[in-house]
Amino acid sequence: MTTSPPQRWVLPGTRSLGVVAPRAGADPAGATEPPGARADRAVAAVLADLHHGEHRGVVVDSPPGAGKSTLVVRAAGELAQAGEPLIVVAQTNEQVDDLIERLAQAQPELPIGRLSANDYSASERIQNYSTVRVAAKVADLGASSVIIGTAAKWAMVPEGRWPWAIVDEAYQMRSDALLRVASRFDRALFVGDPGQLDPFSTVDTERWLGLTWDPMQSAVAALLRHNPELPVHRLPVSWRLPAPAAPVVAEAFYPFTGFSAGTTAEQRSLAFTTSGFGGGAVDEALELAAATGWALYELPARHTLRTDSEAAAACAKLALRFLERGAVAVSEREPGGVPVTADRIAIGAAHRDQVAAIRSRLGRAGAGITVDTANRLQGREYDVTIVLHPLSGRRDATAFHLEAGRLCVLASRHRHACVVVARAGISELLDAHPSTEPVHLNVPVKFPDGWEANQSVMSYLTSHRAVVRLP
Repeated sequence: MTTSPPQRWVLPGTRSLGVVAPRAGADPAGATEPPGARADRAVAAVLADLHHGEHRGVVVDSPPGAGKSTLVVRAAGELAQAGEPLIVVAQTNEQVDDLIERLAQAQPELPIGRLSANDYSASERIQNYSTVRVAAKVADLGASSVIIGTAAKWAMVPEGRWPWAIVDEAYQMRSDALLRVASRFDRALFVGDPGQLDPFSTVDTERWLGLTWDPMQSAVAALLRHNPELPVHRLPVSWRLPAPAAPVVAEAFYPFTGFSAGTTAEQRSLAFTTSGFGGGAVDEALELAAATGWALYELPARHTLRTDSEAAAACAKLALRFLERGAVAVSEREPGGVPVTADRIAIGAAHRDQVAAIRSRLGRAGAGITVDTANRLQGREYDVTIVLHPLSGRRDATAFHLEAGRLCVLASRHRHACVVVARAGISELLDAHPSTEPVHLNVPVKFPDGWEANQSVMSYLTSHRAVVRLP
């Protein structure tokens, strides 16, 4: 491995505003190439840049389910095996434990350190690995080849420097969080999904808009604004999204990069062991989702409170009906089929009060079904998802409910089918509330626009409707 001489990271406040390097679009030459070969070629290019590149950082853009974690684990293992000590910066404790578990399985002999808070209790997921050591201080993890911790924890480390760092889910990381840990490493790999939710804050951040040190930029956005020469790679295949979902999600949320599904429509299917006779719109939606991968369960048009009791009940009813009818998922992993159990079903919503309302309607029969907000569903994967559309029943279309990343997360968690629950009238609401967000100087325009992304998704779903009629 060749190692470039140490250089100083260029971050906000240290250089005038640069120009973001354009992302590469879909690769026409790889259009007829098998998905596995395309994915392997992309990963090989990333690893080549790590081992032999002259740049101080490498950015990898990834669509949903394209193997971000697999890439992080492979890169960490290769760097460690080559004698390059490194740190891994994740955004949540769940992500840290997931990476540790996967790395320990892939590299059984590799000493791994888990940097944690003083009151942290090791989860069962990592307790079974003798190669994993947990400590609150880096000094107590000195023998570890790889040390993994959250960005918040690494920000509290006062000293130490490593040749390499890998920043996982880098688009979820605020730029000020990157600034606090940048002095800990010389070179870095940044991996994340540009279509997911941006970093958020509970305080007003308009005072920083347009400034190069705006803390609410994602780590990758700030990095590329100040280091436009850094190479940006793209993973071209989603192994999570089924063939009917990949083009819908790609067109709505990744219009300039695109990606394809790693599996074919023949490799995945969803069927039921019991009949849906007499089930009305609920069973119509289930059958539509099983046949096409998508369904819009459309309630009558009405302006409602944010916690719409009818919509919450519909979400719960749909999830329970998947269990009642004995849904069976066939895939490349399970060609013989496997039951869709409660832990393989998720319900997503925009607000916590909506989540609570849905959960209360599931009862004992729905124990094990995941119900959560888009923020907490990021990075997770299920066979079937039910989505309460953020704009359902609303009188207006606010920036929060229009955010492209929120709908992208909700619509890209599934391996087989997604049912969207919404009141009629969303398309009309979007037409009545065109995007009117102010344009700020020096703020790069983000694509896709939330208004356009929502229009794209609704345009597709209108041909997959199961309409609930008024009694």
